[in-house]
Amino acid sequence: MATRQSRFPFSRAWLGLVGLVASAGIASAEHGAYPPWNENGRIGHQQMVEKAKQGRIDLYFLGDSITRRWGALDYPDFLAHFQQNFHGWNAGDFGWGGDSTHQILWRIQNGELEGVNPKVIVLLAGTNNIGDKPKPGAADDAVGGIEAILATCQAKAPQAKIVLMAVFPRNDNPESNRLVAEVNQRIAKFADGEKVRFLNINDQLADKDGTLLEGIAVDKLHLTVKGYEVWAKNLKPVLTELLGPPAAEDKAPPPTGDPSAAKKK
Repeated sequence: MATRQSRFPFSRAWLGLVGLVASAGIASAEHGAYPPWNENGRIGHQQMVEKAKQGRIDLYFLGDSITRRWGALDYPDFLAHFQQNFHGWNAGDFGWGGDSTHQILWRIQNGELEGVNPKVIVLLAGTNNIGDKPKPGAADDAVGGIEAILATCQAKAPQAKIVLMAVFPRNDNPESNRLVAEVNQRIAKFADGEKVRFLNINDQLADKDGTLLEGIAVDKLHLTVKGYEVWAKNLKPVLTELLGPPAAEDKAPPPTGDPSAAKKK
C-alpha cells in the first residue's frame, strides 16, 4: 500500500511559476522544437490540432506513446480504461508515439494547446530522449526539454496546474534505466507543490532496482492495462483535489488514433 508520501510526492523548488513563464522563450529557444518526423506524424498532429478545438478539455494529457496508447482509438482496451477512469473530467489525450521532448515541444507550439486552457495538464515525457541506446548528454537533453515544455505550457495555459510525472522505468538497457533515475531526481526540483506537482509512482511499477514488475508492461517499456491502472489510481486523488469529483456528463472531444492504423482496416 502506497504511503501518503509516495502517492503525493510533491516537492518544492527554486523554479516557480514566474520563473518558468519568464523563461518560456529562452528555454524553448535553447531546446530545439522538431516537427513530426514522418507523414503519419504530420497527419496525427493535424488531427490533434482539430481535437483541441472541439468539445471541452479540462484535463489535458501530454506525452509520447505511453500517453498516446491510453486514449487512442487503435488501442480499444486501453481507451476503455482511460474513459472509465476519467469520464466526467473532460479529458483529452495529446500523446504521440516516438516523440522526444523536442517533438512534444513543437506540437504544443504549433496548435495542440492553442486556446484550450485546460485546468490540469498531466505531462509524461523524456523516455525517448534516453532511448535504448542512450547518447552522451541524453539526461541533460531530457531535463532541458521537460523544462522547456513546462515553461511553454504555463505560458499558453497560465491557469493550469501541471502534474509532472516521473519518467517511468524502462528495462531495455541498464544504462537507460540509470539515466531515467537521474532525470527524475533532477526534474523533481521543477515542482513547487502548487502550480507544478511532481508525481513519482515508479515504486509501484518496478522493484527497488528499477525492474518492471510482472504484468506491468507489454514489452520492456509500454504499459499494460495493469500498468495504466497503477497510474490511474495515483492520479485520481490528485485530480479530485484539483478538479473536484467527476461530473455525470463528459464534454471531451472524441478520441483520435494512429492514422496508419485506420488505413490498415
